[in-house]
Amino acid sequence: MEVIAIYIVFALLGLGLLGMVFFGIRSITFGKVNLSTIGFVCAPFLLLLILGFTMSSWAEAGIMTIAITLLGALAALFYTGFRGLFL
Repeated sequence: MEVIAIYIVFALLGLGLLGMVFFGIRSITFGKVNLSTIGFVCAPFLLLLILGFTMSSWAEAGIMTIAITLLGALAALFYTGFRGLFL
């Protein structure tokens, strides 16, 4: 019984991902999405792929990706805060 539930969960996850990809491509073709936004969203996935193939394990690559993405987000928050403070 648990095996069937696991397959159902994976099928629902797959359908959700396909839906997100489909509607994302649809939004891009209709011009509703800025290309810089797509770059910012894809950057962690590209970083994971690069680190995954260059590091010894994918688990370490995932942890490094999370750490680098978090540091980048914090740097962006500090930058926008200081920019608003002094300008």
